Amino acid sequence: MHDGSGRIVVQNLTKQFGPVAAVQNLSFTVEPGSVTGFLGPNGAGKTTTLRMLLGLVTPTAGIGLINGRPFHELGNPARVVGAVLEAQGFHPKRSARNHLRVYAAAIGVPDVRADQVLQLVGLGAAGDRRAGAFSLGMKQRLALATALLGDPQVLVLDEPANGLDPEGIAWLRSFLQSYARSGRTVLISSHLLAEVEQTVDQVVIVSRGQTMYYGPLDNLRDQQQGRVLVQPSDPAALVAALREEGITAIEPLPDGRIAVAGVEAKQVADTALKAGVSIYGIQEEKADLERLFFQLTNGQYAAAPTQYGGQPPVGPGTGYHAPPPGYQQPYQQQPYQQPGYQQPYQQQPGYQPPPPPPGYQDPPSGYQPGQGQSGLGGGA
Repeated sequence: MHDGSGRIVVQNLTKQFGPVAAVQNLSFTVEPGSVTGFLGPNGAGKTTTLRMLLGLVTPTAGIGLINGRPFHELGNPARVVGAVLEAQGFHPKRSARNHLRVYAAAIGVPDVRADQVLQLVGLGAAGDRRAGAFSLGMKQRLALATALLGDPQVLVLDEPANGLDPEGIAWLRSFLQSYARSGRTVLISSHLLAEVEQTVDQVVIVSRGQTMYYGPLDNLRDQQQGRVLVQPSDPAALVAALREEGITAIEPLPDGRIAVAGVEAKQVADTALKAGVSIYGIQEEKADLERLFFQLTNGQYAAAPTQYGGQPPVGPGTGYHAPPPGYQQPYQQQPYQQPGYQQPYQQQPGYQPPPPPPGYQDPPSGYQPGQGQSGLGGGA
């Protein structure tokens, strides 16, 4: 039926929706024993790729394999792959436990498995509650419990941390890493880059439906130089001393610090000591996944900063593409004004207020309305 490897293979996968190329010649492999992050901006083709892998969308070209077979050839696929693409597939009036029992019966596992996975995802105490009353984070956990019913060898999760609080994200990270360490395969798509950086071993970064990077996360970091941020007493003297030692990747920062790339903090500190420059603060800044992600995907939907009401530049390298021929600006609702309605009167320049009536006196200094009156509720 399948090779039992737990490997996911995507080969030259392509999907056209009319004139739109949602995925273009995408290839990567997800090995068992690791958590692989499938990253890209919204509209990059992540969900379309996962749907093709799970047999929900027919590819225009290429193939996606799980255990060496297309999804529809896996026999009882829920025993091989557990997937979550949306965390909303629940009957709102059905309890979490009954929801899971329905799916358990469909894939041929005993009802007791429903209680096991509820405990596994931290919903043991909420099994009798209606799924429609769950928060988004609880729905994410219930969707994950559904995917785990068949004790699958492969997990495919689309934005699994969406709606989880910090404690839930930490739990999910620990769970996925433990699941992968048991020899299983985990593929997660996400745009929560900081969370993914702490979770994944491998990354597949896509933009415009194309692979921008595929490989170990550590290799991606190694491609980027870290830098040292230093706060010297005399920035000009430190810059001169660094350049004398052949260090030229120096950048002044708006807060008065200096960023030095391609060196270690110890080297910068030693140079400052030789030059007689005091150091008030120094730190090493490592290249983070978020910065690398934006470098690789820059331009898919980015528009250059403009002043309010201005038009972004159009052309190669700007990140903004002109709308297609025949495009019409969407209707913008105008402020409603009732027929016959007149704007409230506004005082005209040169207006003088009428004089006060005879006998009128200004109130004493410090007077506040209501002083000296008992009014409603006043004491007798």
